[in-house]
Amino acid sequence: MKASAEAVWKVLADGWLYPSWVVGASRMRAVDPQWPAVGAELHHSQGAWPLLLNDSTHVLASVPGHELVLHGNLRPVGEVDIRMLLEPMPGACMVTMEEDFVDGLLGHLPSLVRPMLIGPRNRESLRRLAYLAEGGSR
Repeated sequence: MKASAEAVWKVLADGWLYPSWVVGASRMRAVDPQWPAVGAELHHSQGAWPLLLNDSTHVLASVPGHELVLHGNLRPVGEVDIRMLLEPMPGACMVTMEEDFVDGLLGHLPSLVRPMLIGPRNRESLRRLAYLAEGGSR
């Protein structure tokens, strides 16, 4: 991304921006004041109105400016672990997003199938994250 790791972290650290960059999240209901500290939680909705499901995501690990590990619910079909890794570069930041289904129906999909579902979603999420971080870094 053509933004600093600090600019990318600023977006990740603002829980209210979550539905702006995470594909499938449609609105925020509440953000823990401690976000993105370990244990902090986001309360969001998935889907499109009027077919919304209320869900939550919580922080498993957080190293400001470097790494954010989340556990999210994809009710009613499963749960997911997400790792965001930020690597500063001159005038930019390499952002790696790792995600996998860990429970529920989706967690039982073959390991060869899961990336086909996750990959396109993550590419779009990273594109949206870049727009926010790069726009905010001007």
